[in-house]
Parts: sequence; structure tokens; C-alpha cells
Amino acid sequence: MNQALYHSGPKGLVGLHYGERPKKAPESGEVRVRLKASGVNRRDLLMINWRNEENTPLTIGCDGAGIIDEIGEGVTNWNVGDEVIIYTGLNWQSISDAPPEDFALLGSDSDGTHATFITLPATSIAKKPEYLTWEEAGVISVAALTAYRALFTKGDATSANTILIPGIGSGVATYLLQFAKATGCRTIVTSRSSEKRKRALELGADLAIDTAEEWNEALQGEKVDIVIDSIGPATFQKSLYQLKKGGKLITFGATTGDDVEFNLRAFFYSQCRIIGTTLGSYEEFLEMLSFMKKHQIHPVIDQIYPLEKGKEALERLSASEQFGKIVLSRS
Repeated sequence: MNQALYHSGPKGLVGLHYGERPKKAPESGEVRVRLKASGVNRRDLLMINWRNEENTPLTIGCDGAGIIDEIGEGVTNWNVGDEVIIYTGLNWQSISDAPPEDFALLGSDSDGTHATFITLPATSIAKKPEYLTWEEAGVISVAALTAYRALFTKGDATSANTILIPGIGSGVATYLLQFAKATGCRTIVTSRSSEKRKRALELGADLAIDTAEEWNEALQGEKVDIVIDSIGPATFQKSLYQLKKGGKLITFGATTGDDVEFNLRAFFYSQCRIIGTTLGSYEEFLEMLSFMKKHQIHPVIDQIYPLEKGKEALERLSASEQFGKIVLSRS
């Protein structure tokens, strides 16, 4: 039996259901994984808000980890019983400036990970690091990979850099903080929540300020090398203003909207760069897992829900109440 969290019907959470979905046998080059845990992402919310009654049912979910249950013809590098982490991307194997035209995502273009089983290409899994629990391994592939590519592939971050992360508390932001501190960066975060600022300091942030403050005053005029922003219009101009000349603003999200206005003259006089990024390649995924293992980085877990309580988990994410990753676990 393949129990799953799937969308079928009206837009939004009202069209989200928990029930049985087809259990697909692996074809040539594929494996089937019995999932032990999966992570909740804003991508899940986007998908259920984009879809409606005209779309065929879709199992949502991008993150996941589990045990190989069955192997298709031609798969020689994996065995039944291997413990693996899911790489959510399809058809993006090597590092490149942008994903290929045929890039696709689990839980968007095909059934995803919020299920008991998932069948996917053998090129979309990696060995689970032994030091991680199932719940930790299940929340890596989207948020951690997004953070890794933003910070290193796009940002070229080194220990000499000062990094500013607006909106600490999201899964990506907590990974950014951990990765930056493991690299030796001075790391500054913002949040409207005093509790989230406190937790960020406990996690290693050098400074935590209120997002609603005037940043330059709160930072006493200190400028930064890199801002990695997922908020969008609400903080975009402030993020640009806080950069050193020649600095980088890296953006991967738009939680406050898609359209931004900023001072173009101040931007080009400062010689700054605005860089967009999303997710990452399979090659970067393997690099990220190696980086995490080297530094023994454990994902920050907010709350763990059983799979059947997936709607409640998404409600918590929608309200931005979390600090770290929300997990859907399997019994």
C-alpha cells in the first residue's frame, strides 16, 4: 500500500488529501524507495496553490530519504536495502550556470516524496550519511542544496566574507547560517521574531537584528560582502544598501511578492551584482553532502509530524512559524 499526501481538486489546502496512491514498479534505470521521512517546503505550498480541478492528482513533496525497495533493469550501482537520500532534480547532473531546459522536479512534474513509496531514476539518489537520523536525512535535498549553491557556487563565499541573511528561521536560512559559520564567515541575520533571533545566536550567528529596524543603524554602518535574500520586495532595497561596493545580492525566493523596485543609480554606482539561483545540480548535491559530513552539520528540525498530518505541517509552514525544517515521518 502506498499512502500519500496528494493534491486533487480546488486550489490550496482544501484540495490536499491523504490516501492511497499507485505503487509503481521501477522500470529500466529506476529504483523504488520506501520512504522513512520527507521534508516540507514552500514549493509544496506553491504547487497546491497553482493546481486546480483540471489537473490530474499529484503526490507532492521534494525532500526525502529511505531504503531501496526494488531495482529496475540495468541498475548495477545500487542494491535492495541501501539507505539513500533523494535528489529532487531530474536531468541536471553537472554544475552549470543554470539548469538545462529539460530540468524537472519531483513533486511538481512527477509524483513526489510525501508518500510511503517513490519510484525515480537511479541517478536521483545518493548514499545517506550514517551520522544523520532519518528525520535529518529527509529534509536535505531542497533547502540545503539551495543554500549550498547560493553560498558557494554563486557567492564564492570564503572565511574572509561577511554574510547577511535576512529572515532567519526558514530551512534554507538555517542551512545558510550553519554553512557560513562552518566556512568561518562573519554571519549576520535578521528576523522580526525575538525568539528566532535568540535561536540564531545560539546556532552561531555573530549578530541578529530586527528586520523592521533600520539596518544600517543597527549595524552601525557596517557593510557586508554577500546578502542572501529570500524575502523579496520587503527587504530588497535594504539588502542592496547594506552591501559593500562590489558586493553580491543573491536571491532565491520571493515570499513578499515577485516585483521589486530599487534605486538603479545607487546600484550601478556601487558596482554590485544581483544573482539569481534555485536549487542545484546533482554534482553540487554530492559536494554538499560531503561538506555536511566533513563539518558534521545536522539539519535544524522544527517539528516532526506523521505523514497523515501533512496538512497541519503545511499550515505551520504557511504561517512562517517554524525555525528550521518541518518533517513528515513514517511509522
